Amino acid sequence: MRRRSLISSSRAVAAWATLVALGLPQAHAQSSSFPDKPVRVIVPFAAGNTLDAAMRQVGEVFKANTGQPLVIDNKPGGGGLIAAQALLAAPADGFTLLLANTSMLTINPHTFSKLPYDAEKSFKPVTTVLGSARVLAVNAETVPPNNLAEFIAWAKPQGDKVSFASFTAGNSSHFAGVILNQRAGLSMVHVPFNGTPPAVQNLVGGQVHAAFLPRLAVKAHVDSGKVKVLAVTSPARSALMPNVGTFREQGVPDLEIYIWAALVAPAGTPDALVARLNAEFVKALNSQTIKDQWRAMDFDPLPSTPEEFTRFMQAESRRWAEAVKISGFKAGE
Repeated sequence: MRRRSLISSSRAVAAWATLVALGLPQAHAQSSSFPDKPVRVIVPFAAGNTLDAAMRQVGEVFKANTGQPLVIDNKPGGGGLIAAQALLAAPADGFTLLLANTSMLTINPHTFSKLPYDAEKSFKPVTTVLGSARVLAVNAETVPPNNLAEFIAWAKPQGDKVSFASFTAGNSSHFAGVILNQRAGLSMVHVPFNGTPPAVQNLVGGQVHAAFLPRLAVKAHVDSGKVKVLAVTSPARSALMPNVGTFREQGVPDLEIYIWAALVAPAGTPDALVARLNAEFVKALNSQTIKDQWRAMDFDPLPSTPEEFTRFMQAESRRWAEAVKISGFKAGE
């Protein structure tokens, strides 16, 4: 997925018009005044989380455009399972949505032997919402290399003496390291932590050599000289770190990764209502207000059609399925 909008609001409106023209009179009647009451968005994170904050910012624009607020319903815990179950219990009327993320839709299905939902059948895609890149950050004192090729050449002969941190096992920051190991012929040892702050702390302290982390989480330590960033997972270089090459530039295109979030509805939600929701959220995501607010959070708006979202999710699922298989990781039940 490139750093650009995947859809324009005019295409979304056209898609909605096509659905109506194909003979959906009841759905048309529902959607003509939709939304006529607040829309609930279940968020699988605690209030104050950056994704929670981002969704509340979208809610402000959504309300300005539609007259209806987004009611954020925080249901953290269980790797997103609690939030997913809350959506499954909601009516399929377009007024309850779930902010799902990379792990919930494309990693959990490969790490859990049993889930209360089917990532492709239990939900109806509305739109991808945002993406955020990760960087390969290394401890400046213990890791001499200054770019990806040098790091690979340095790490390969050391085998399992080189370690990389993640902010939790079974997460994208874990499996990105697995992909790098596999593609570059490395044997780095994975060291999981409980959250981003301890992963950063141990990277800065030299307890681990490397980590895949959000750019903003390490920027202050890069500025202080304690951490170096060798590559970024986004398709293009970051304005925050313009001198750092992308993984694709440096010969590892399989690590072109966005960690993303998306909106889904219950599976039975009428297509016309999904199209109406898509049009409104795409309009909000394309607003200059959201672009400006999210630039400071290092988020990229990634609006899409439901069909584009489905194709993207399927491709992401294949990517993470391979990484999970290589790692041998299984989530605790």
